[in-house]
Amino acid sequence: MGWWGEHVVPRITDVALGTPDVRALRERVVARARGEVVELGAGSGPTLPLYPAAVTAVRAVEPSAVAWRLARRRVARAAVPVEHVGLDGADLPLPDASADTVVSTFSLCTIPDVGRALREVRRVLRPRGEFLFLEHGLSPDPRTARRQHRLDGLQQRLFAGCHLTRPIDQLVRDAGLEIVDLDHDHLRGPAALSYLYLGAARSGSR
Repeated sequence: MGWWGEHVVPRITDVALGTPDVRALRERVVARARGEVVELGAGSGPTLPLYPAAVTAVRAVEPSAVAWRLARRRVARAAVPVEHVGLDGADLPLPDASADTVVSTFSLCTIPDVGRALREVRRVLRPRGEFLFLEHGLSPDPRTARRQHRLDGLQQRLFAGCHLTRPIDQLVRDAGLEIVDLDHDHLRGPAALSYLYLGAARSGSR
């Protein structure tokens, strides 16, 4: 990942995605979480204070040692047990059908093999479990999409592999997950960076 990606990007992300607006979006998405949760790309732990009372435990997947150190205070204050279980969302060290909820907030953009990661989500979800996601991605507006494609390479270099052009809803469906709720919103800032997907999906037929 390199020094910039390992030491600087987690701190930038902690600040840039720690605003009240983003917190409200996270809270909106995780409100339906329940039971045993697996969180992909847990980062510095901004979702931990937002989980509802129906959540009983959180298993965090986070590749950055710096981000996980930044999460220590939130982990210590969490209302439920939090365990760091792995580094790679595309290779979850968890049994089949072991999670009631999987959560991803601003993480699918950076996982190199995002298709495999989403298939792992499907694998670890229990039959009535849900995948809850808040992600930025490809805009349906053609002008914005063209700008996203032009900037995508630079974005990846500056922000540790973060993509601007992933069609999140299609990727979720391609992994065999059925989207049961999908909404869109925007962050403040440049349109190329701000198009959001907020949704919930369930396992399709196995």
